[in-house]
Amino acid sequence: MVRIRSTKTRALYAGASLAVLGLAIAVPAFAADKPAEVEEIVVTGFRGSLQQALVLKRDSAVAADTILAEDIGKFPDLNLSESIQRISGVAIARDGGEGRQISVRGLGPQFTRVRINGMEALTTTGGTDSSGGTNRGRSFDFNIFASDLFNSITVQKTASAETEEGSLGATVDLKTARPLDYGKFTFVASAQGSHNDLSGETKPRAAAMIANSWADGTFGALLSVAYTKRSLLDVGTSTVRWAPGTSFSPGFDALPNGAGLPTTVNPAAAANNAALHPRFPRFDKYTEEQERLGATLDLQWKPSDQTELSFDMLYADLKGTREEQYLEAPSFSVGGACTAANVNAGCGIADTNVLSSTINAQNVMVAGTFNDVDLRVEDRFDQLETKFTQYSLNFTHEFSDTLRVHAIAGHSKSAHDNPIQTTLTFDQFNVDGYSYDYTQGRVPLITYGTANLTDPAAWKLTQVRLRPQTADNTYDTVQGDVEFNMTDNITLKGGLNWKKYDFITTEMRRSNGTTTNQETVIPAAVTAIPISSYSQILQFNSDGLSMPSGNATAWLVPSLATASSLLSLYDKTAFGGAWNLGKEPALGNNRGVSEEDKGWYVEGDFKTEVLGMPLRGNVGVRYVKTDQTSNGYTFLSGTPVSVSVDRSYDDTLPSLNMVLEPKENFLVRFAAAKTMSRPDLGSLTPGATVSVSGATRSVTAGNPNLDPFRAKAYDLSFEWYYQPEALISVAFFKKDVASFVQTLSTNTAFTGNPFGIPDSVAVAACGTTSGCSPSANWNFSTPVNTPGGKLTGYEISFQQPFKFLPGPLANTGVLLNYTHVDSSIQYLNAAGAVVATNDLTGLSRKSYNATLYYEDTKISARVSAAYRAGYLTRVPGQETGTAYDGTNETLNVDASFAYTLNDHLKFTAEGVNLTDEFQDQFNGAQNLVSFYHHTGREFIFGVRYTY
Repeated sequence: MVRIRSTKTRALYAGASLAVLGLAIAVPAFAADKPAEVEEIVVTGFRGSLQQALVLKRDSAVAADTILAEDIGKFPDLNLSESIQRISGVAIARDGGEGRQISVRGLGPQFTRVRINGMEALTTTGGTDSSGGTNRGRSFDFNIFASDLFNSITVQKTASAETEEGSLGATVDLKTARPLDYGKFTFVASAQGSHNDLSGETKPRAAAMIANSWADGTFGALLSVAYTKRSLLDVGTSTVRWAPGTSFSPGFDALPNGAGLPTTVNPAAAANNAALHPRFPRFDKYTEEQERLGATLDLQWKPSDQTELSFDMLYADLKGTREEQYLEAPSFSVGGACTAANVNAGCGIADTNVLSSTINAQNVMVAGTFNDVDLRVEDRFDQLETKFTQYSLNFTHEFSDTLRVHAIAGHSKSAHDNPIQTTLTFDQFNVDGYSYDYTQGRVPLITYGTANLTDPAAWKLTQVRLRPQTADNTYDTVQGDVEFNMTDNITLKGGLNWKKYDFITTEMRRSNGTTTNQETVIPAAVTAIPISSYSQILQFNSDGLSMPSGNATAWLVPSLATASSLLSLYDKTAFGGAWNLGKEPALGNNRGVSEEDKGWYVEGDFKTEVLGMPLRGNVGVRYVKTDQTSNGYTFLSGTPVSVSVDRSYDDTLPSLNMVLEPKENFLVRFAAAKTMSRPDLGSLTPGATVSVSGATRSVTAGNPNLDPFRAKAYDLSFEWYYQPEALISVAFFKKDVASFVQTLSTNTAFTGNPFGIPDSVAVAACGTTSGCSPSANWNFSTPVNTPGGKLTGYEISFQQPFKFLPGPLANTGVLLNYTHVDSSIQYLNAAGAVVATNDLTGLSRKSYNATLYYEDTKISARVSAAYRAGYLTRVPGQETGTAYDGTNETLNVDASFAYTLNDHLKFTAEGVNLTDEFQDQFNGAQNLVSFYHHTGREFIFGVRYTY
C-alpha cells in the first residue's frame, strides 16, 4: 500500500520517539528520589486537569481515558472531535478543515457509540461529495458541537455489562457541567476573533457560562452558550477517480465510419484504453460560510446526600452555505456510441482523439494531449443546517449504605436539512489541443487548447440539478439500574433498558412524476436566455497549492446567485413545471430504519487480594433483543413500489474486567468481552435503487437481513503511575471479528443485470444524459455478511511534568501517545471469491499525539501535533485496475498561549493547522490523486473573563 511520508513527519516522529525513550530511562531516578517530608501541593489549571484525569483512569475498572474541562476549553481546537483526538488510540477525519468523525483503535466511526449525559445520541451533518456528502449512517458528526459546552469527555475502550451494546471500537461519554459542582455563583465568558490566512476573513467566536445555587446549596442552575462564525476557502484539484478507457465503452478513438462521420484510426488506441486516466481532471474552489451555536441548561436538585434529581438540556445548531465551483473535462468518463446527432454535442470519450500520451510503468496515462475534449464548468450551492436537541432526566437515590437506584429517561433528535442543493453546468464541446500532465506532483498542469474559458458565448447550459434532502435521527431511552453492596468487597448491579431509534432520510429531484431523469432537460425558453446574464468570472486562489505555471487562473462559471431568481429555480410552476420536484428519480435516498432495543444486564464488582496483591474488577453479562423495520423502494416489473421488511435478532454479551496491582502505583489490566455493532443504515435498505448523476451510473441493492458485526475483544495493559501527574502505560489489544459486512460490487452492462431489473428502468434513469444506456457499464453493489478477520495493536502513553528541571523549565511537561494497529480482512467480489486481503477500511496503522506545555501562575502555553497514517476507504477500488482507494497521511500542528492578568482576566492566542495540511485522497497502489485540497491556517486571538 502506498504511503506518502514527508520529511516533517519523519522528523517529528523521530523526535517524539527519542523523547519517550530518553525520559523513560530517566524516570526511575526521579521515582527513587523521595524527600524526607511530604508537603501537600494542590495543582490547578491545565496540569491540575491532567492529574485529575489520571486519577479517574487509575480508579476505573475498565480501560478508559478522560479529558476534563480545563483540558477541553484550553486546547486550540475548532470543535469537539479535535479535543478527543488527544486521547491515545483516537484519530479523526476532517471535512472543510475541521474534525468531523473519529476512529478508535483502527475501527471506523460507524463502530463508535456516543452518549451525551448518559444517553445514546447521533448527530449527522452534510459535507462535500469527497467526504461522503449527507451523513446517512451511524457515524457521529462531532463538528456540530463546540468543545466549550462539555466539562468532561471519556473514551471507554473495553466493554462492561453495565455499558450498553453497539460498539466495536469505543463508547464515548460526553458530559455537560452541573451547577452544584461549583458551589457558588460562577460566571465565565470569552470573546475571540478567528482569522483564516487563505480566505483572508476574520470572524467572531464567543462562549459564556453562568451557574448558581440556592437553598443551602441543594438546588442549582447552569446555563452555557457557545457561538462560532467561520468563513472558509477550500481549494485544490480532484479527479473523482482514475479508470481505464475500456470502462467507458467504446473508449478513446472509437468514432465510427458512417452517417457522415470521419474514420478515426489510432494505432495506440489499445494501449491508451488499457491505461488508467483521470475521469474528471479538474480544479475546484469551495467557499463556505458557517455558524455554530450551542447551549446547555442544567437543573440540579439534591435535597439530601441520598437523593439527586437533575434535568439536562443540550441544543446545537450548525448552519451554513457552501458553494462549489469546478473547471473539468467530463468527456473522459462518458461512454456510449457517437452518432451524427450527438457528435457535436458531447458524445464523450469515443470522439476524443489521443494525439500523444505518456504511460508509465504502472500503466497510468500520466500525461496526454487530446482533440475533441468536452469541457464543463459547475456551480453548486448548498444551504445546510443541523439542529440537535436532547432532554434527559436523571434520578439517583440511596435507600441505605448498601442499596442504590438510578434511572434515566430522555429524548434526542438530530434533524439535518439541506433544503437547497442546486447545480448548474455549462459545457463547451470538441476542444482541440487539450492536455493534462500529472508528472509534476499532486497538482497537475492542465491546458485547454482552443477553448475560450471566459467567453459566455462559448458555453451552453446543459444541466440543472435540484436535490434538496434531509436526514433525521431520533432516540428515546428509558433505563433503570439497581446496585447492592453484598459485602465491602462485592457489589451486585443489574438493570433494564429500553431504547427506540428512528432514522428517516429523504431526497427530491426534478420530476415529471416518473423515475425518468430530468436534470438534462432544459426548457427552450431557458435556453434562449443568454449565458452572459447569469454567469461570472471566477478567480482561482492558488496560494499554497504549488500549482505548476501555465494553468488557467480565471474562467467563466454559472452564477447561481443570479440564476436562482432569473430562472425562477425555486418556483415549481415556472417554465411549465420544469423545476417541479418529486422523490421518483431519487428513490434510493427515500428510506428509513426503526429499531426497538430491549435489554437487561447483571454485573458483579469485586475487590480482593491475590497473593497479597490487590485485585479489583467486574464480571457480567448483557442481553439485548433488537426489533428492526427497514423501509425503502424496489422495482416490480419496472415499476417502483414501497417495501417494508421486519426482522429480529438478539445478542448475549459477557464481559470481564480485572485490575491487578502487583506493586504500589503499578497496575495490570485484563479485559475480555463479546461485542456487537449494528449494520450501517444504508446497508439495511430493502429492494434496489437505480441512480444516474452526471457520468456516474449505479445500482444499489440493500439487505435488511444483515446480521450485526460481532467480535471477541481482549485487552492487556500495564500502567505505572510513578509520580504525581506522571504515567507510563502500554496496552495490547485484539479484536477477533467473526461477522463482517462488505459491499460487493461489479461493473457490468445493465442489460442482463444480476438484480433482474428490466432495461426500461435504466432508460428512465438515464433520461437524455450523454453516454447513458442499458448497454453502458453500471456499478452494481449489494452488502452481504462475510467472514471477518483479526485486528491487533498496541498503545504507548507517556505523561511527565518536568518538575526536576531548573528554573522556568520546571513548569514544562509533555504528553505523548502512539498507537499501532494491524488487521487482515479478506475482501470478496460479486461472485463471493476472495480478491484481496488487506487492512480494514478506515484503519490507520500508525497514529500519535504529542503535546509540549508550559504553565505557571501567569503564562500557559502548549504546542500539539496529531499524526494519522494513511488508510483505506474501499477495497477493491471502485474502478477497474485500482486495488483500493484511500486517504494519505496527515500531520496537524496546533499551538496556544494564554496570559493571566489577574484572577478575572486572561488573554489568549491560538494557532490551528499551522502546517496547512492537505486533505489527500488517492486511488490504487499507484497513489493516484483523487482529491487534494487545503483550507489554510487559523489564528485566534481573544480574552477570557471569570467571576
